[in-house]
Order: sequence, then structure tokens, then C-alpha cells
Amino acid sequence: MFQTIKNAWNIPELRKKILFTIAMLLIYRIGCHLPVPGLIGAAFEVLVEGNKLFGFMDMFSGGAFSNMSLFAMNIQPYINASIILNLLTIAIPALERLAKEGEEGRKKITQYTRYLTIGLGLFQASMLFITLKNYDVLYDGGTIMSFLTVVFTFCAGTAIVMWLGELITDKGIGNGISMIIFVGIISRIPTGAAVLYANWQNGKLGATAIETILLIVGLLVVMLGMIVGTVYVSGATRKIPVNYAKKVVGRKMYGGQSTHIPMQVNMSGVMPIIFASSITTLPSIIINFVAPNTENKFLMALQKTDSWGFLLIYAALIFFFSFFYTMISFNPVEVSNNLKKNGGFVPGIRPGKPTAEYLAYVLNKITWFGGLFLALLATIPSVLARIVGIQIGFGGSALLIVVGVALETVKQMESQMLMRHYKGFLD
Repeated sequence: MFQTIKNAWNIPELRKKILFTIAMLLIYRIGCHLPVPGLIGAAFEVLVEGNKLFGFMDMFSGGAFSNMSLFAMNIQPYINASIILNLLTIAIPALERLAKEGEEGRKKITQYTRYLTIGLGLFQASMLFITLKNYDVLYDGGTIMSFLTVVFTFCAGTAIVMWLGELITDKGIGNGISMIIFVGIISRIPTGAAVLYANWQNGKLGATAIETILLIVGLLVVMLGMIVGTVYVSGATRKIPVNYAKKVVGRKMYGGQSTHIPMQVNMSGVMPIIFASSITTLPSIIINFVAPNTENKFLMALQKTDSWGFLLIYAALIFFFSFFYTMISFNPVEVSNNLKKNGGFVPGIRPGKPTAEYLAYVLNKITWFGGLFLALLATIPSVLARIVGIQIGFGGSALLIVVGVALETVKQMESQMLMRHYKGFLD
């Protein structure tokens, strides 16, 4: 991996992209510490420490949420807007046709996503303002001027983060949104370590030294297993053999070659976890808006990230988005039609509809495994922490995103260097 980065740095074009990405991420981190006028940040930080779901949101925002800074809402409205637009693209024929129009169609859908992001940003910022008012962390108690200032500042912060993410995707290295979340999580590692240290100081990691050592070793083994598993599944591929019919043109013979269609077990990457994490934060915002002092056990359970109900919903969402994102990324009918046009066929399968059905069958099988794998890895650390009765401060979702984004970024570097005849770590 380090050799890959070194080789990439030696290429002027890639070096510019790396420096540009670092610059954009630095701007993002600065924005995470710019305070919003009218808020008592210290009071809200104490509130976040006592609310597990707020802490979950804070981890993905890189501390911006607990700071109540310019980027407190982070990229969440943009992710929700992307989910809604993708669902509408499947449900509405006009949007589906627009998505198939190539680059121009994608640009229009991207523009619609931006508009929807601003709309959702205003909505979520308004609910967040009411939540802040309910918890009495506003200097003036919540006047109209305070409402306008806080809501539009939060919404502007979301627009800036969205813009930074798009700039990284277009002119930098990696997926911009994933990189922003990646950096936010990395910045919270010291906080997670501090939580573990505090647990150790308070004797929560075991009554005796042996119990403490066993818990720490067990935690390290689980984390190492997750990293190895993520790397393994990220590279796991089902290869569908494809043969091409021979063609005689004049005196020359073309075709007759054999190749394969690589179908990744985890085709969706870390996006299901990012989508699920974004969706699970909405109930807390709505509950704090509608019933801030509720004593309903079900509503209270939705705000506890270590409750069985929350973990079950979270795992189900990850599994669902694995299928959802894979369905968007890979179209069996389109692949089948392209094979048929170019004289390709899967051995033993008739071209056309039978090939599309076969590809869909294989895709569903491997996505089942990939979705279950992601859901299990994302929830196992929280389940173990609940059983043992400790806070680890760094969940499975965060670890999966960090490892997954790092792998995807390195692969992107590798693919760009391959075009320039460079060899790296993944060869």
C-alpha cells in the first residue's frame, strides 16, 4: 500500500490530485471547528456524551456535531437525497429514461440531488433547531432571528460539504463523500481510545488484571478479524466465463476469444453502511422534535445504538442497501444485451433473456452473502460490547468504513497508475 502511494506521488498528475484532496479535507476539518452563532456549544457537548445516538452521529461527523459547528449536519442530507433520487429513478419512468441518457442525464439527476439536498437540509436544520431549543442550548432562548441564523448556517454548511465532496470526486482521489466520512472517523480515534482508557481506569474492563488483558486481547482479535474479513471480501470476485464467436471478415478471422465478467461479492463497497447510518439518525431527530421528553420504551430504544431493536434495524438496513446499491451499479439486462451485440455468450446459457436471468441469479446469490457479511461485521462489535457491558468508543461500522474507503482509494490509485505502466501493491 505504501509503495502504491509512493509510486502515485512520483506521477505529477496524481500528485496534484493527492494534494488537492488533502487541501479539501483540511478545509472540511477547519469547518468542523467553526462555531455557529447563538449556540452554547459546551452545553450540547455534555448532552452528546449522554445520548448514544447523538454520539453515533458525532462519530460520523468527526466531532462537528458535538461542537455544533458549521458542518454539524455533515453530509447526511446529501446522502438522504441520493437515496430518495435513486429510489425515484427506479419508480418513475421519466427519471429512469433520464438516467439512461448518458452524461447529460446524469448531470441533470445530480442537479436534482443538489436541490433536494438543500430542501432536506432546511428541514433537518429546522428540526435540529427545535431540538436545541428543547435542550436549552440557545443563548437567546430561540427567537425568530436565532432560528434563521442557525438554520441557514447549518444548511450552508451542508451545501459546502456537498461541494467539497463533489470537488474531491471530480478533481481528487477517491469518492468525495466517502473520503469526508473517512477523515471524520479517523479524527475520532483518539476519542475512542480515551473512552477505552476511561473504562480501564474505572475498572469496567475487568475486575482483575487477567480479565482486563483478556478483554483487550479479545477486542484486538475482533478488530483484526474484521479488517482481514473486509480485505478478503472486498477482493472476492465471482468470474462468469464469456466466449466470443469467431467471425471471418475477408481473409481475417476475428473473435474466438475467452474472457470473464468479474462480479464482486461486495459490489456496493461501504455505501450500504453509510446509507444505513444516515437513515438511522433520522428517527432520533424526529423524536426529539415531536416528543423530546418521551418515556415510551420503543421510542427510547430507537435512540440507543446498543439496543437490540436498533441493532436489528441497522443490520436490516445494511442488508437492504447492499441489494439496492448493487441493483443500481450492475444491470444484468444491459450486460446481456451488450454481450449479444458483440457476439459474446456464457457457455451453456443462451444469449439474451436467459443470460440476463442467469446473471441476475448469480448476482442475487453473491449479494446475499455480501449483505449478510457487511451487516454482521457492522453489528458484531456492538453486540459483544453489550454482552460484556463496556463501551468501546469505536464501532464496527466505523472500522468497516475506514478499511473499505482505504482499499477503494488504493484501488483507484492502482487503476490510474496501471494506465501509466506502474506496478503497485495490489498487482
